[in-house]
Amino acid sequence: MNIFRYLTAGESHGPQLSAIIEGLPAGIHIVVETVNHDLARRQQGYGRGDRMKIEKDTAQLMSGVRWGVTIGSPVTLVVQNRDWGNWSEKMSPLPEHRDESIAVTRPRPGHADLTGVMKYNLDDARNVLERSSARETAVRVAVGAVAKALLAEFGIKVGGFVSELGGISAVTPQEPLENLWQRAGMSETFCCDPIAEVEMKRAVDAAKSGGDTLGGVVEVQVIGVPPGLGSYVQWDRKLDARLAMALMSIQAIKGVEVGIGFDAAGRPGSRVHDEIFYQDGYRRHSNNAGGIEGGMSNGEPIVVRAAMKPIPTLYSPLRSVDMRTHEPFVATVERSDTCAVPAALVVAEAVVAIEIASAFLDKFGGDSIVEIRRNLEGYREQIRNA
Repeated sequence: MNIFRYLTAGESHGPQLSAIIEGLPAGIHIVVETVNHDLARRQQGYGRGDRMKIEKDTAQLMSGVRWGVTIGSPVTLVVQNRDWGNWSEKMSPLPEHRDESIAVTRPRPGHADLTGVMKYNLDDARNVLERSSARETAVRVAVGAVAKALLAEFGIKVGGFVSELGGISAVTPQEPLENLWQRAGMSETFCCDPIAEVEMKRAVDAAKSGGDTLGGVVEVQVIGVPPGLGSYVQWDRKLDARLAMALMSIQAIKGVEVGIGFDAAGRPGSRVHDEIFYQDGYRRHSNNAGGIEGGMSNGEPIVVRAAMKPIPTLYSPLRSVDMRTHEPFVATVERSDTCAVPAALVVAEAVVAIEIASAFLDKFGGDSIVEIRRNLEGYREQIRNA
């Protein structure tokens, strides 16, 4: 069985972010420009802060790819931090550069600062915030782009849009999902509703003027997924559970739902469960389940949503306490965004793609694309005759 896994490393103001991916089969075509396209998307969106003017993220493939194709060995990705030159002493690994005067001692409410300091017995919140920062998601987006390339070999596509921002809900047109993804790609807020977008941008402007921040909801869909990814036999093999964990791992995400999610709790069962029909294969005329039943993909598009809280770094900072004196102060202000919901969509697409790719390899894994394609075709023939 292929085990698809990855690790990331690096700090927000360190020299680089890195990822190692293990378990990729040989034969995946990796186009660096496609990876960089997703990295650029992550840096876009109405409400992003000044750091996006500094960092122009691009990925370097350091191993596991030759002449644009994976060769079966671990793939290493690196995203350089261009701001490193301004932080080379402040973030230096060398003891001679230690400077107690720059310690961050006023933790920010809503961040990992205070709890991280207590957990790791630290005296400088900089040691926490550098790794807990959402800057880490840049390299996860790069990993997600590689996962998308794997899925694309088998006709599986991942996309999405922003469905809510700052309490303003978008109306989703009744169009094919790929059309909606194109609409979102042309929007500064990554939503499909031009009327809602105007109100969203006004809300972001008002929040920025007041030194405040805004959250929202992103929706990710996956099309072309065969039925049977995931499993009902153990809790940790359930596909919806794996997707929920991946989405909740994104900084500032506080809620996840699959299909109609929380709405299902207020409906009778007759208006929740998707009836089954047969016409050249099993079909459902609705998709309230979001493409997952019993912890397994059912062949319908997978639909998941994630709720992002407002970014907790405010330019009108909230009250806090100095960790050295225990005296009340306002929290430390780090460079930040007013709204990063559009960026969260790109990260959500990435982690969903990673989990779908992992589940796909669990089911059909082999050492090469050719072997996996043979496994998939045999399975499709099996369920076609079911």
